[in-house]
Amino acid sequence: MADTLTDEQRRIVSAVRSFVEKAVQPVAQELEHADTYPAELVEQMKALGLFGATIPEAYGGLGLDCLTYALVVEELSRGWMSLAGVINSHLIMAYCVATFGTDEQKARFLPAFARGDKRGGICLTEPQGGSDLQAIRTRADRRGETYVLNGTKMFVTNGRHGDTFAVLAKTDPGADPPHRGMSLFLVEKGHPGFQVGRDLSKLGYKGVETVELAFDAVPVPVANLVGGAEGAGFKQIMAGLELGRINVAARGVGVAQAAFEAAIRYAQVRHAFGRPIAQHQAIQLKLADMATKVEAARLLTLQAARLKDSGERADLAAGMAKLFASEAAHEVALEAMRIHGGYGYTTEFPVERYYRDAPLLIIGEGTNEIQRLVIARQLLRRYAVPDMVEGSDVPRAAARNRRDQMDNGA
Repeated sequence: MADTLTDEQRRIVSAVRSFVEKAVQPVAQELEHADTYPAELVEQMKALGLFGATIPEAYGGLGLDCLTYALVVEELSRGWMSLAGVINSHLIMAYCVATFGTDEQKARFLPAFARGDKRGGICLTEPQGGSDLQAIRTRADRRGETYVLNGTKMFVTNGRHGDTFAVLAKTDPGADPPHRGMSLFLVEKGHPGFQVGRDLSKLGYKGVETVELAFDAVPVPVANLVGGAEGAGFKQIMAGLELGRINVAARGVGVAQAAFEAAIRYAQVRHAFGRPIAQHQAIQLKLADMATKVEAARLLTLQAARLKDSGERADLAAGMAKLFASEAAHEVALEAMRIHGGYGYTTEFPVERYYRDAPLLIIGEGTNEIQRLVIARQLLRRYAVPDMVEGSDVPRAAARNRRDQMDNGA
């Protein structure tokens, strides 16, 4: 992969790798088990410009293409996956502003997002439903030059330490289909009706907070409606989630790579029956499968990133990458634990952390069950066969041609 990167891409990835190895890996285990917000690491990420990773240079960001961003996320996740979560939701919000926002919104928000002075994430999921976004109940009712926002959002990353959020709400609850009545708003903290609820205790993905946010008659200026027109919010956030799914896939690659590296190192120093366990065929078979899954996940992820960079529709590729890489991360983490044996089940080695972090990727940014349905539907459209004559295996077009030939005396 390094041979295909530009000097600038190599420099950026190298800088992040150095940050991970020198600053993150020595403290990740302690911070993770204490479930402590990594304030010092976040400040270093700000200094590296990572809060503006994909924000255009014209607005103070790094202007990274999606492929370079995916490689950066892989490196961060190899050190501690939670750090990638701190910037992912934030950059989805920034992407929606950069792609769909008005000129005034871009000038007002993007420079602050890029510096990390304003940061936050996206508010989509609600208590009564997750994957079915069209069923959300949060409403934004217009009152002159202000919208009044009411509703509750769940599983919000950066909800406590962030201050600005892209909130999906219904501006026309009677719209049919429902997505045509949904709009995206940039909502800033400060009003007493904007309340941060409880922190959700999680199996993994610790250090970065995941909270409930409540909006009780929160006024939102009309100027904060992304794009300036109602009804486009669903389309806007779906485009942002393409970037998010590539991020999640890259996180899967990073976690899987870390688990594989831990396993192959341990297999060469742990002895059993008079020799390193890496010399036992059973372990070699595991290592071969693990490395193959990591590489396949990486290639799928980078292919999706390239499609996104090209401007082509990338939702199918991003969904496939997210599906495969997240499942691979879970499988490789489990195999790493098995190779470590009893030690892998203790908190002395990081493989138990990889094993706890990986399931989030299977659930986040659309569950893998939903991903499979979306992938299958697109494949069926792509490989659609001609309409069939009812009760026959003859395509309608062929049947029409046969009738035309008979009418012409053929």
